[in-house]
Amino acid sequence: MSHDTHDRLIYMANQIGKFFHAQGRDKTAAGVAEHIKKFWDPRMRKSIFAHHDAGGAGLDPDVFEAIATLKQAAKEKA
Repeated sequence: MSHDTHDRLIYMANQIGKFFHAQGRDKTAAGVAEHIKKFWDPRMRKSIFAHHDAGGAGLDPDVFEAIATLKQAAKEKA
């Protein structure tokens, strides 16, 4: 993916995090993880997972946690 697309995914993930954060911090990571799982296509998830693996620069902490949860679930499913 291009750098612009990559930055857009980070932005989108953080916006999802802000939405769920407004519903209560305890729901943020789970809500982000569920949203990305349901609505992002596999290429988008693969790209954000790779970004997470590279340190996750720019991801809000709750979003970083959500992506870690998704990666773990994907490993367990495989």
